[in-house]
Amino acid sequence: MLLTRYAPIENRPLRLSDAPQPKLEAHQILVHIHCSAICRTDLHLIEGELPQMMLPIIPGHQVVGIVEKLGASCRRFKPGQRVGIAWLRHTCGRCEFCRTGRENLCIFSRYTGYHEHGGYAEFAVVDEDFAYAIPQDLSDEEAAPLLCAGIIGYRALKRCNLPTPGRLGIFGFGSSAHITTQVAIYQGSQVYVATRSRSHQELARRLGASWVGDTCDSFPELVDGAIVFAPVGQIVPYALRAVKKGGTVVLAGIYMTPIPQLDYEPHLFHEKNLCSVEANTRQDGEELLQIASQAGIKPTITTFGLAEANEALIRLKHDQLNGTGVLTVAGS
Repeated sequence: MLLTRYAPIENRPLRLSDAPQPKLEAHQILVHIHCSAICRTDLHLIEGELPQMMLPIIPGHQVVGIVEKLGASCRRFKPGQRVGIAWLRHTCGRCEFCRTGRENLCIFSRYTGYHEHGGYAEFAVVDEDFAYAIPQDLSDEEAAPLLCAGIIGYRALKRCNLPTPGRLGIFGFGSSAHITTQVAIYQGSQVYVATRSRSHQELARRLGASWVGDTCDSFPELVDGAIVFAPVGQIVPYALRAVKKGGTVVLAGIYMTPIPQLDYEPHLFHEKNLCSVEANTRQDGEELLQIASQAGIKPTITTFGLAEANEALIRLKHDQLNGTGVLTVAGS
């Protein structure tokens, strides 16, 4: 599914196209794709809300498939092994951020489905060092959403610095939030969820949230930390008011509408913290996959055929999906 021009997803800008099989370099593996989860980042890319990079581009960065072929210098995987491809696909390994365990901030980082073709296709290539082995107890469709929605939510949760046990507030309840809720509860936290969607509210309750409501200012008590998953800047002041003294609000999106003016005393005083999340480290990914396997975390998924990518993303944009949409590739 190829993007040749930036446009609202309602215009169905993704086109089913033939493309040559990607060329394999010595350090890369060729992956025969089984499925690729959709992500709001794909939507921001398609609609031109991110800095514009490569066109035409095949989006998709939550990819699960089988190793088809190895580059000449590859030793980590074998043909037939199941692997995942995530958003982060390259870092330099030399800059100050890479040297200090913060490769997600690498000056020369590159991303799947943005700088290079991604997973809305039959085949993709990736450096073997940036591929993930998929735990056996996760199906292809269950594993795919973990590779961005899961990883980003997990990194945001770590940045909240919750006590154990703690209380976590969540604003917006899409793909990432519904996985993060399961991780937080597994780690011993109570989760409070604010979301306007009735179906999202029902999902949050089914997953074990302690409180669910439809407004941003109605948590029954202050929380230790909060994550804003909705890309809506207007929510940020509410989230800062909702946390205790010393609490942290994490903004988990790659894109957000403008944040309104903040007042010092109600929003930031008492050593409250406001921070963002950018991509992830490979360690984040490995940790999240291990936790998902141990805890039996299962994303809620709706499957679509690859050719239905536009329709799936339209439903995502209008909050008509519970959990995550996953594109399946016929013949895989």
